[in-house]
Amino acid sequence: MSQHLLMIEDDARLAQMVSEYLVQSGFGVSHAGDAHKGLARLQASPPDLVILDLMLPDMDGLEVCRRIRALPGALAQVPVLMLTAKGDAMDRIIGLEIGADDYLPKPFEPRELLARIRAILRRRVEGAPEAGRQLRFGTLEIDRDARTVTVGAQACDLTSYQFDLLVALAERAGRVLTRDQIMEAVRGRELDAFDRSIDVHMGRIRAAIELDAKIPKRILTVRGVGYVFARQQD
Repeated sequence: MSQHLLMIEDDARLAQMVSEYLVQSGFGVSHAGDAHKGLARLQASPPDLVILDLMLPDMDGLEVCRRIRALPGALAQVPVLMLTAKGDAMDRIIGLEIGADDYLPKPFEPRELLARIRAILRRRVEGAPEAGRQLRFGTLEIDRDARTVTVGAQACDLTSYQFDLLVALAERAGRVLTRDQIMEAVRGRELDAFDRSIDVHMGRIRAAIELDAKIPKRILTVRGVGYVFARQQD
């Protein structure tokens, strides 16, 4: 059964072109021309991934992404790939901060969009040999099989990409990783050299799992190098 994508895009011509290309690549694709139709379709028939335009006629794409992340259960974990005509780095950072898994500025090559979609979906289905085991560090528990993270009895709100980043660090606890090494471990191959995106996601992960994100005890920054996941935690 093919994986299903939901494209929320008000440019009908672009949506048709992209949909045809993705269908030829083996995906099922549905299209919504505005935010409200897109959110309704997502809840009625949850897709494997959402392709979300930033500039929509009835609602800002950032707000759509926020609403997706606020949905109950597994709906909140649906990966979101954001498209926008804005190439400014700040727009990219904002998109990542509110929960987008990846970001692709317009105009784009359909092949790059396909590569990013496949990379995101691959992260969700690929499992290491130990994928069914849980990782525990003090009160922090990472269930790789259920793709959940809890601190004590409190569930942590992470996107699928942020979950994979956390697992990549936790599996290598005590080892300092550069941003490139982290991206390589998660993506499988480099698609974007935008290092700041890792910093944004790390900030989100810390906010979810740390007692005080400003004084992290679990994910530590190694200046000039990258990050390390602490072996021993309270």
